[in-house]
Amino acid sequence: MLLDLASLKPNTCYHLMTQTLIPRPIAWVLSASDNGELNLAPFSFFNGVCSDPPIVMLSIGKKTAEEAKDTRHNILSGREFVIHLPAIAQAEDVTASAATLPYGKSELELIKDNELVEFPGCPLPRLKAAPVAFHAKLHEVHYLGNQKQAVIYAELIQAYINDAAIEENEEKGRYLVDAKAINPLARLGGASYTGIDKIFSIARPK
Repeated sequence: MLLDLASLKPNTCYHLMTQTLIPRPIAWVLSASDNGELNLAPFSFFNGVCSDPPIVMLSIGKKTAEEAKDTRHNILSGREFVIHLPAIAQAEDVTASAATLPYGKSELELIKDNELVEFPGCPLPRLKAAPVAFHAKLHEVHYLGNQKQAVIYAELIQAYINDAAIEENEEKGRYLVDAKAINPLARLGGASYTGIDKIFSIARPK
């Protein structure tokens, strides 16, 4: 089937993209509202775009034509925030935290595993159960499309990785991260998720 994307309705195009650009990592973002209330929401239009400095991209839309999503408002207010990478076991909590709530009301009240722990050097805590967490700050924002989607570039300041998933390779001067130990949750289309079933390596050409 050959599809002319320009002829599709925006919602149709969105669902087509989310079912074909797969699997996608999930940024589970903890941010603070104007009154200090903690907001938690997942975003799967997300990935790394630069390593010097370390920068990731988040694409965040609006609640309505006039009102920005809470995470977007909080990040663009200049406050630092935390990006978690959830594990498979957190799938239900990730889904629950996607609920649309009034600004200032916390999604932490909707999830089961909501224990927070200190994230040294960061003004916000992190979710204890998440295997990976990044302390981040706004780097730059671009607005794209007819609905002015906010493409937010965030600089990573610190990284927390569960000790069971990381070791240092001093000989190569790098860290080795065990993807199976992280057991990351990835997004497909609609309400579907996936995980890592098989990991394999292929030698690179010399």
